[in-house]
Amino acid sequence: MHITRRTLIATGGVALAGAALLPRAWGQTSVIMGDTEVLSLSDGNLELPADFIFGPMPQDELAQVLAPFSLDPQGALTPPCNITLLRRGDMLVLFDAGSGTGFQPSAGALPDALAAAGIDPYDITHVVFTHGHPDHLWGLLDDFDEPAFANAEHMMGAAEHAYWTDPATVTSIGEARASFAAGAERRLAALPDITLFDDGAEVLPGVSAMLTPGHTPGHMSFRIDAGADSVMVLGDCIGNGHVAFARPGWPSGSDQDMAMAAETRTALLDRLAADGTRIIGFHLPDSGVGAVARDGDGYRFEPA
Repeated sequence: MHITRRTLIATGGVALAGAALLPRAWGQTSVIMGDTEVLSLSDGNLELPADFIFGPMPQDELAQVLAPFSLDPQGALTPPCNITLLRRGDMLVLFDAGSGTGFQPSAGALPDALAAAGIDPYDITHVVFTHGHPDHLWGLLDDFDEPAFANAEHMMGAAEHAYWTDPATVTSIGEARASFAAGAERRLAALPDITLFDDGAEVLPGVSAMLTPGHTPGHMSFRIDAGADSVMVLGDCIGNGHVAFARPGWPSGSDQDMAMAAETRTALLDRLAADGTRIIGFHLPDSGVGAVARDGDGYRFEPA
């Protein structure tokens, strides 16, 4: 397995409403496994209040856990959004579609990142979703409510799809996430077709699905195999590079079922630390590419 990092620059010397748009740098990490290339591309970042994640955690211990990461338990969080692209033969596969322009202004940068990498959205052959939250799903439609990846086959776990297309979800998910449900239902309904799959399915050659529930009811992760090498695309089942590793059993406010998510996270980290599988995490630092190592009673993320 060969891992490279490079930075691409997409210049933006355009003035709009009197404000200059500054050039943006696109960090790109490439994992090469024989005839398979896996890229991590940036969709920008989110802007979240710290309480969104840290609220349910033991507050008397939180500051000490966050100190090595220079994070303020009361401060704002700006987690990166890393979208995985698989290139193998005639397949060009996106794992998740990003935020689009309807969620947060700091996110939705995937079209620019693809352009900087020389990839035309019309050449994407498949879009495989980890789950239905806005930063993963809403980018499937463009600003005209047409499929952004018009030639792609769209794929989602059957349980996850059933959850977001159930009319009852918008009233049962809670007021804070009701817009997530309404937005997911509208966007999924706009697709002409979607392929559904179950836990353990080989969704594409060399790509297998693994149910990692809790963050959402049907959240899926994906293992990409190439010969003896592999990379696991995590989505949000391990949702950050700090507390999720150091204290995986703590509840996180970002998870819809906090107890189930903690159980999933703890078991998965134990497995990944034992077998050394490389990972790409949607909200992990340094393009999200790295590995899991044990660290005392917890774990740590080791960037590639």
